[in-house]
Amino acid sequence: MPEPVLSLDDVRLTLRSNAGPVEILRGLTLAVDKAETVGLVGPSGSGKSSLLMLMGGLERATGGRVRALGQDLSAMGEDALARFRRDNLSVVFQSFHLIPTMTALENVAIPLELARRTDAMEQATAGLEAVGLRDRAHHYPSQLSGGEQQRVALARALAPRPAILLADEPTGNLDEATGRQISDLLFGMVRDSGTTLVLVTHAPELAARCDRTIRLRDGRLEQAA
Repeated sequence: MPEPVLSLDDVRLTLRSNAGPVEILRGLTLAVDKAETVGLVGPSGSGKSSLLMLMGGLERATGGRVRALGQDLSAMGEDALARFRRDNLSVVFQSFHLIPTMTALENVAIPLELARRTDAMEQATAGLEAVGLRDRAHHYPSQLSGGEQQRVALARALAPRPAILLADEPTGNLDEATGRQISDLLFGMVRDSGTTLVLVTHAPELAARCDRTIRLRDGRLEQAA
């Protein structure tokens, strides 16, 4: 049986505060298969975004083990984690995180250039075309609408064709019509590339499009469907 693309074994995350330790995640065990789409849902503060960050090696578990593509992220140093993310993983944030001094084209080209792709600009142009923004390639983020900025962020995340895509509330800052458009683009591009997708959302209609929904409450796995 193939090894899961992502697996968590009794993962815990405890953060320190002035009031003492705060348990964010409390012993989660979970596996995500290749090309599967998974929605993480639950009330605010349940640990959804923290779990997503652990999956991407952007946060360190304080207990248990996180594996991605057969690699133990818990045992990697920061440099090794950075290389792993560069080569295998992309993240779409709710707040876009575009670089304001770079054009849409330059923003999409960044991960390709970091991977030393000689065709970075050509692939970035193709990525913008895929999200319907080729004619906005030389506009800066401040010249783009919220929906256009999220489409640029999506093109940037998928241009390197990552094995794993993590998305944190990818439609959270958008109006209903634009959110539906971004959702269509996201699932269409993931399906075409065979990428494994894990997304955090409060939108039931977005979670319903995933192969499986995982519900968290108080840092524990409450329900999987």
